[in-house]
Amino acid sequence: MSHGRTLHRVPRHPHAWLGWLLASQALVAALWWWAGWRVGLPAMLLSHAPFVLAALLPRASLYAPVLSRLPTGERVAWLTIDDGPSDDTLAMLDLLDRHRARATFFLVGERAAARPQLVREILGRGHGIGNHSHTHPQAWFWALGPRRMAREIGEAQATLAALAGAPPRWFRSVVGMTNPFVAAPLRRHGLARVAWSARGFDAVRGDPDAVAARIGRDLAPGAIVLLHEGAPHGRSVEIVARVLERLQAAGYRTVLPEDPAAAHQLPSPQPLATP
Repeated sequence: MSHGRTLHRVPRHPHAWLGWLLASQALVAALWWWAGWRVGLPAMLLSHAPFVLAALLPRASLYAPVLSRLPTGERVAWLTIDDGPSDDTLAMLDLLDRHRARATFFLVGERAAARPQLVREILGRGHGIGNHSHTHPQAWFWALGPRRMAREIGEAQATLAALAGAPPRWFRSVVGMTNPFVAAPLRRHGLARVAWSARGFDAVRGDPDAVAARIGRDLAPGAIVLLHEGAPHGRSVEIVARVLERLQAAGYRTVLPEDPAAAHQLPSPQPLATP
């Protein structure tokens, strides 16, 4: 297993993107001056594309470092479950227990505050928690300004720290989108951003077999698997069960990233058990 770099990368220079933006626009201005608007205008539009795409693509790292897979050649996977706590949480915990699997639950702050016992149950059963914003503004997270973004991340962090006894170390952007104002609060709270490498669109697709098959196609050593709880279709628990079966059939084990202060290693994985 590779130990060449830390997994937990907190943004060090939250406003570095601004230098790239100013430099690109200076070049566009020079090109416009030299060649006229017929060249300058398309160049201006193209120069903005990387900054827009960086906000929309979950694995883009222009605005903040991102972990999208674990650096290992072993057949291990990091299960991540978003959007809780929910009515599904206890059933998912029982399911994970039966498979001897571990996961990180990326929790919404206000939902955690409403169900504090579920947060304690997640931790008590040996799983991890992460910050997934305070109110989960799904439609507008990509467009939040600096104050609202700082509030979304900071309030969730304070809520989860109070419930867990220690602050989370991992953050997942809502819908995976990360705008220029995410990095500063991540740095302030010591959070590292996590994306994924395997997903089945289970938040909107309620077919467990189809979701598991899609995730199976993306499986590779060190995969970070994106799953959800409390989806409107009501089949989130069935989907997680099918994904665990697929992982077991493919010879994968689950891991949680260890505190990187301890030699930047991953913990010894636990085998998935047949329920």
